[in-house]
Parts: sequence; structure tokens; C-alpha cells
Amino acid sequence: MASVLQNVCDDTVLLHVTHSNLKQHFSEIRFSLHSTVGATKERLWKNCGTSVDSMVLQLFDDNDKKVCDMNEDSQPLGLYSPRDGYRIHIVDMDPSSMTAGGWLEDTSLVEKYRISEESYGKLDGTFRKFKERLVSPDPSISQPKISEDYMQDLAANIKVGDRCEVDPGGKRGAVMFVGRAETLPPGFWVGVQYDEPVGKHDGMVKGKRYFSCPPLQGVMLRPDKVKVGDYPERDPFEEEEI
Repeated sequence: MASVLQNVCDDTVLLHVTHSNLKQHFSEIRFSLHSTVGATKERLWKNCGTSVDSMVLQLFDDNDKKVCDMNEDSQPLGLYSPRDGYRIHIVDMDPSSMTAGGWLEDTSLVEKYRISEESYGKLDGTFRKFKERLVSPDPSISQPKISEDYMQDLAANIKVGDRCEVDPGGKRGAVMFVGRAETLPPGFWVGVQYDEPVGKHDGMVKGKRYFSCPPLQGVMLRPDKVKVGDYPERDPFEEEEI
């Protein structure tokens, strides 16, 4: 297996590639020493866009000294004795080449298509029309308005100091606030202090304090999420029956 790999390496060479019209250096490319110069041009054409007929190849050593011009398309690449680290320089002889002028690398040189605001506004399926549909209210959809007395009947059965359990999740705590909350949507709210730090705040919501409790033990909920009753604080060391 090692001898096969050695033979492959002996038959190929790893070369840098540069171009007369392009600033960028291509990645190193491995070439077969048995490939002809013409076949090498065909491969390079696919990488740089310069036509084979307009391409002149020059070989430079690893000290950037020119070795030779590779002008014989029928000759194998190995005839010119390239070594790993050498450089093939592509000279594009076509003044109207697609690589000329630098626009392949500098997009500011490419003429942009422009459309007037009026014409763009008449088009369907544009991003602008999509955004307009998102923000425009649909008159066919009536938005229900929440009453100031929303869930008042449920809140009437809850009072400050009640023990409670919150759904979903079954988290327990004590009721600390019942009423309307000016920094929250209309309707009635219940402030709960959880027994454990599984809440969202310390009783202050959007700059307004509704009650006080330790950090991350407070939460504001709708009354339908709160069940009051005999819900003692859970013993964290209590073992479940087996």
C-alpha cells in the first residue's frame, strides 16, 4: 500500500496558481506530470474562466524566479520539471476577457440593475408587499377587546394570604396580590410567591411593585391558573412511597 501511495506522489506535483488579471491566489492544485500542457489549460480554464486559446502558462520556482514558458500544448507537464511549491502563472492574452478589468473580484465595478420606486411599487410578490401584508390589519378579523373586569368572578374567590397551587406544573406558594395590574393587560391578576425560586421576579413587574418577595420567587398569573386551598409547603426531603 505504501508503494502505491509513493507512486501516486511521484506522478503528481502540487502547484500554486496565479492569474495576470486576478489578485487572488488560487488554492494549491495537484497536477499529473503525465497530463499535457493542453489538458492542464483545460483544467485551469474551469477554475479561472480564461479560454484555452487565450491562455499562456508560465512556470515559476519556489523563489519566484521564472523557469520557462510552457508553450507546447502537446508536451507533458513533467517535461518542464515542476516541483511541489512551484507556481503556474496564467497570462490572459484576450483584452476582452471576462477576467479583464477586475470586475470578477470588485463587485463595485459591475453595473447594477436599478428600478424606480414607482415601478417597484407596482410589482407583486416583493419583500415590500410581504411586509405590508404583515402590518396591515385584516378588516375581516375582529380583535376581541379584553374587559377591565376579565376574570373578576374567579378572582373574587382568591384572597391575599391563601395557600395555592399553580397550573400547569403544580408549583406551590402563597397569594400576595389580587386585583388589576396597570402594567399588564386589562383584567384581574393574582400575584404569587412561590415556595422555591422558580418564579420570574421579586414582585416588581415592568417598574411597578405589586408585592415583595425574594428574587425569582414571584409571578403574576390569571386567576384561572391558581387553585387555593390546603396546599402546604412541600418537604424537599420527603420520600415517595414505593
